[in-house]
Amino acid sequence: MTTPTTTIKTIGIIGAGAMGTGIGQVAVTGGLTTRIFDQDPQAAQAAQEQITKRLARQVEKGRLSNEDYTHATKRLQLAHALEDLQDCDLVIEAIVENADVKKTVFQALEAIVRPDALLASNTSSIPIGSIAQHCKHPNRVAGMHFFNPVPLMQLVEIIPAPHTHASVTQTLSEVGKIMGRTPIVVKDSPGFLVNFGGRAFTTEAMLINYENIASPAQIDAIMRDCYHFRMGPFELADLTGIDVNFPVSAFVHGEFFNDPRLKSSPHHRYMMQTGQLGRKTGQGFYTYGDDQTRPSADSTTTETAATTVIVPVADTRLQSILDSAGLQCLANDDGESPILIAPQSEDATAYLLRHQLEAVAHRVVALDTMGDTGTRLTLMGTPGTDPAMVNRVLAALQTIRKVCVINDSPGFVGPRIVAMIANLGCEMAQTGVADPHDIDKAMRLGLNYPQGSLEFCESLGVETVYHLLRHLQALTGDDRYRPSGWLRRRAQLKLPIHTPDLRQTQ
Repeated sequence: MTTPTTTIKTIGIIGAGAMGTGIGQVAVTGGLTTRIFDQDPQAAQAAQEQITKRLARQVEKGRLSNEDYTHATKRLQLAHALEDLQDCDLVIEAIVENADVKKTVFQALEAIVRPDALLASNTSSIPIGSIAQHCKHPNRVAGMHFFNPVPLMQLVEIIPAPHTHASVTQTLSEVGKIMGRTPIVVKDSPGFLVNFGGRAFTTEAMLINYENIASPAQIDAIMRDCYHFRMGPFELADLTGIDVNFPVSAFVHGEFFNDPRLKSSPHHRYMMQTGQLGRKTGQGFYTYGDDQTRPSADSTTTETAATTVIVPVADTRLQSILDSAGLQCLANDDGESPILIAPQSEDATAYLLRHQLEAVAHRVVALDTMGDTGTRLTLMGTPGTDPAMVNRVLAALQTIRKVCVINDSPGFVGPRIVAMIANLGCEMAQTGVADPHDIDKAMRLGLNYPQGSLEFCESLGVETVYHLLRHLQALTGDDRYRPSGWLRRRAQLKLPIHTPDLRQTQ
């Protein structure tokens, strides 16, 4: 079998859509001669014009010199037929997500390019091994998965298939660096790394909404303000389109033999079935167009504010928030003041039962002290909590923070979503999808998460995440919340979440 080439100077790109155009741009700015081919010659021409315009804007902004612009545009070429790619050192396929079509293209390429040229697919979900097995030289085939928009997204996943030569993996990683991307080698598995690890952010949020715990506006606000995501999960779903994110979620769920940790909610499917696809249709979880007024995430009240509260279990973070609001904590129960609790792994109901507060359950109000509480706070009560008690606490807290009032749930909203993100990250570490630190890097670069999956676990607390998932599993009876073995062992042994397994140290 021919050893693949290790020197890449000229690349071909098949497909002149958004991904192919983006890949072409970073390739020419990286110094690679680049030929773009599309079955539609006008699409290829449009891609060339679009790249040229983008580079011209970079010159206007002072981010690219005139000399570099001239060289880059000279490196950008059009291929009028597939045969024009015959002397390319690397060809990257970026066409429709259809396995049969991709296999046909790769087989056609093998009859054109040199035996030592490399072939890569930009597929976001199709197993690379299923494409490579139909090739005469599967050792030169790998995945090179970029993210949209390519010029702005720094990550590229490098996915070797079962027979991919080690030199190919290394060479594609180097090409990724030449293009200005950060390459991460990822196991060939459904969804690879980012599309697998990114499922929890949206699907758990949708389940929380489906369970009537909180509204989309509340969930989005909590994830932005308390966990520093650039967009909330419902804003993101509307932006990408339900017709995109629901099929991807369904695909990944099915490919993992319907693992419940990856399933979405019935309402997610309903949005797809009813054509409420987000921004592209003017209606998704929010309304777009002339009437873009969004429901408020902020809970408010005109109730008289509480001045005193009872705190049955000391908590320094809770105490700090109460002090900021000017609330006095009584040493003895006066029989009238709200009782403030700060559960972390439990819902308010389980917490008050564990602390034998049943007799005063109507006065119990829970406050989320996890995450960043500097801008927004989250309150919840049990079904037996007197709404007047919640409103008295809300009236005091709304003077210092924005506040969301939600229904009872283990982990409130933010910690529950973050715990699910963390658990999928731990599962990827357990199954060797990538190095644990690379998993974090990929989630930050590929999805713009403020922290990586395992980093979220560490910041929230390894034991807290583990116990939260166990409480959710016990409450719902759903293995959706089954803790990863990677998480369980480190929580029980009180080890940092990035602690490597024995085989990783050999």
